[in-house]
Amino acid sequence: MPINGLAQKVEFYTPRTVRIVKDNGAPAEKKSLVVTAQPEKVKVTREENDTAVIYRSAEMTVIVSRGKVTFADKRGNVLMREGDAGFTPIMRGPDKWSYKVKQAFSVEKDEAVYGLGFLQNGKMSQRGENRRMEQGNTEDYTHFYQSIKGYGIYWDNYSPTTFQSPEAGENGEITLESEVGNIIDYYFMFGGNADGVTAEMRHLSGHVPMLPLWTYGFHQSRERYSSQDELLDVVNKYREKGIPFDGIVQDWQYWGNSYLWNAMEFLADGYYNPQLMVDKIHERHAHLSISVWSSFGIGTKGYREMREKGHLLAFETFPPSGMPQWPPRDDYPSGARCYDPYSEEARDIYWRNLSRLHRLGIDGWWMDSTEPDFYNYKDSDLDFPTAMGSLRSVRNAYPLMTVEGVYNHQREMDSTKRVFIFTRSCFAGQQRTGANTWAQ
Repeated sequence: MPINGLAQKVEFYTPRTVRIVKDNGAPAEKKSLVVTAQPEKVKVTREENDTAVIYRSAEMTVIVSRGKVTFADKRGNVLMREGDAGFTPIMRGPDKWSYKVKQAFSVEKDEAVYGLGFLQNGKMSQRGENRRMEQGNTEDYTHFYQSIKGYGIYWDNYSPTTFQSPEAGENGEITLESEVGNIIDYYFMFGGNADGVTAEMRHLSGHVPMLPLWTYGFHQSRERYSSQDELLDVVNKYREKGIPFDGIVQDWQYWGNSYLWNAMEFLADGYYNPQLMVDKIHERHAHLSISVWSSFGIGTKGYREMREKGHLLAFETFPPSGMPQWPPRDDYPSGARCYDPYSEEARDIYWRNLSRLHRLGIDGWWMDSTEPDFYNYKDSDLDFPTAMGSLRSVRNAYPLMTVEGVYNHQREMDSTKRVFIFTRSCFAGQQRTGANTWAQ
């Protein structure tokens, strides 16, 4: 439906979920990294008059008039109206001939909106927020929000995205603007309440698998255990004192020095028999989770395999120095680099290295730096290529790609054991891995 120079598509996925796609005259094929559902056969009526096209399902009404979409419930009560859409051409760099894409959505003065991920702002409602959403160490973003009016919006774009909202008490518009996109692509979900919206989002992007029973208990962790004897002593002490606990976490540096960063092997002094350590933990009816990262030190097998296949991303990352001092000594750079989880082959290599720990019987993965870490961050770092285009174009989906890679590989190797993952960052769709997100 070409309107005002934009081609527009309205597609019902369920009676309560509608996908809206707009392009600027150049249709683009897109396979979503987040949306796994296929459109259902939804009974929809279509009416047309001089000013509008009206679509009705059993649960909601969608009105397209003068290039803008209005969403209402089945009784005609308006839920949200679109504002202006925008396509700004990108004229240079790896995303040349793509666009910055923008869409505005109406919001009433007393309408609270929730979501966007884990924000360190001490607020429930995100009214009045104005921020550029890019994954970081202490804040995790997902391009989803829902309204107290019982609807939600998922914006299916993976580049850094700016969210702008008027303050509470003001009628106005929420604006989402992404730095790279060939199309505007979002899903409007009417659930009636928060649970209903969540159900629609899970139908769209994946349901949450059940966690292992032991993960609902107490987990013991510290920064960090430096030997297997120290770790086993803690396990034994809990059992001797009769204090219930179910899991213990081996944090970083069990691999040794920073040139061996994330070797996914017990190379540090003090870990003389990792298999014995894991077996003794299990004999005590406890479980072990272990820290793994998105970056590899230059002395690791993972680094060499990734480099040989061209699956290392070029930006600087943690640890910046191979020396143990802090602040880091830049005259001894570690050379560590993050891998490219947008590549299926790279995800295979990552699991092949991680499977050494899996074969020991380790029970869970503490996936650190899944946003991932940048060091000496520059905006130009986002121009580096990945297997799916510029890093900028897929930046915020990094945690989804790396976490889902581990989840899928473990399930393929052993479908009888439920997967348990802690992760420092998250994105829409990641709930289908059952991963638990923490924020520092």
